[in-house]
Amino acid sequence: MANLRHNPVASVWAILFVFSKVIELGDTAFIVLRKQRFLFLHWYHHITVLLYTWYSCAQGVPTARYFINLNALAHAFMYPYYTARAAKVHVPRRLAMVITLFQITQMIFGIYANAYAYFAKKAGLHCETPWENIYISALMYLSYFLLFLNFFVDAYLRRTFNKMKTSAAKGKDIGEELTDYLKIN
Repeated sequence: MANLRHNPVASVWAILFVFSKVIELGDTAFIVLRKQRFLFLHWYHHITVLLYTWYSCAQGVPTARYFINLNALAHAFMYPYYTARAAKVHVPRRLAMVITLFQITQMIFGIYANAYAYFAKKAGLHCETPWENIYISALMYLSYFLLFLNFFVDAYLRRTFNKMKTSAAKGKDIGEELTDYLKIN
């Protein structure tokens, strides 16, 4: 994997990506100003991504191009969703689920890219990603994976299960409840 510093166009895009992470802190301001629930996942993710992008951009880390592209793609879907929600437009719950699943997939690819760089370096192949960066980003992506997975379970699976459990306790047919739920969302 070639270093970003050897490609001026990629370097410019990497720097713009780093600056975009500062701008993304704006959505944190909206959460605070609107007095919405502030998740650990949210602020942890924003702070660590910002610090990691500064750190990696300065080193010209080759794996960064994969991280940048996947993150930009995830945000291409995520921010229009947030905008629609802020404008009080009804957005199907399934779309939110798909976006979260894509974010989880992004973390899996991040872990894979780190594993690839690790094993390439271990095998003596040319890889300019520093060992320290591999360890830091692997830890970061693993923590994101676990946090996003936990969020998905809490936000979509556990709530649905609890709703069905409550309906069953009231003597309602769970099959009908689930069918109605899927039609609505």
